[in-house]
Amino acid sequence: MMAMSKFHLVLERMRLPNGTYVASLSKDYDYVWIRDVCYTVLAYLTSSCNRYEKAYHALFDLFRRYEWKIDIHRNQKPVYPYEYIHARYSKDLKEIKTEWGHAQNDAIGAFLFGVGEGVRLGKKVIRDRTDRGIVQKLVDYLACIEYWQDEDNGMWEENREVHASSVGACVAGLKAVKMLVNVPESLIAQGEETLNRLLPRESATKDTDLSLLSLVYPYQVVTREMAGVILERVTSRLERTYGCIRYANDQYYNEGSEAEWCFGFPWLGLCYSRMGDTERMMDYWGKTQRVILPNGDVPELYVGGKQIPNGNTPLAWSVSMTSLLYERVQKLNCALSS
Repeated sequence: MMAMSKFHLVLERMRLPNGTYVASLSKDYDYVWIRDVCYTVLAYLTSSCNRYEKAYHALFDLFRRYEWKIDIHRNQKPVYPYEYIHARYSKDLKEIKTEWGHAQNDAIGAFLFGVGEGVRLGKKVIRDRTDRGIVQKLVDYLACIEYWQDEDNGMWEENREVHASSVGACVAGLKAVKMLVNVPESLIAQGEETLNRLLPRESATKDTDLSLLSLVYPYQVVTREMAGVILERVTSRLERTYGCIRYANDQYYNEGSEAEWCFGFPWLGLCYSRMGDTERMMDYWGKTQRVILPNGDVPELYVGGKQIPNGNTPLAWSVSMTSLLYERVQKLNCALSS
């Protein structure tokens, strides 16, 4: 089997001097997305190296640079996409003056979750009172935008509506940092009420969506019963040969059928691992191995209707999830052989 270090070598190719990661080495994705960085460094959450801390320190520096914007919109709800905390940045972590769907509340939830998880596991994620102050301001920002009913662009940066995956990310983030800063219980409860009302749908227009897996892994914000429903709907409706489609009739890289996203396989494997279903976890590791290229690269997707990887190869998020699943498989194999 492929050594785990091979995946980390791929991630090293995508790591920037400032500690963040480009989403891919392709021309189209040669940027830094907050969400992608948070998911990418999950591969280092339990590692003894400093990759996790360095990435979060860089993101904290980014928020410090645009603290003036956070200060405005913790009191005044954004109206236009550019007023939201931006989701995508240049490699030197500056805003890009191009129109973009920046209303991506799940990215802020992902950051808060990563901070809280890092602190819980002993990572020196927070350096000083200024960093802690940024955490509080981001909590206030989520309150101001009324995340539980805010129509955002969602994980896929598309049409604005209330997305369960965005609300769930915020709920997870707020829960993760409530031991660090002031998080009113009502702020969490309002998000949970939305999830109870909306799930198992992703939104008004999508009955299921690959992004809902985030509520099982990494966020764990749904009951075991609801997690089972989400997994059944994703596997029965979205799973394909090279991964999972994001949702029915997805037009991104659609050349006759929906594109098949490679990280769907390791993501499902991680969800089943979280559920304690090692048989299904191993099943999805087998499927994941089919989409790993010989050098350890994992593509973003296979073009729908053409069955070839697109140019966004490797995708950092895909490589990280593959690495995380591989680590769990190795632990299981060691336990079985001992």
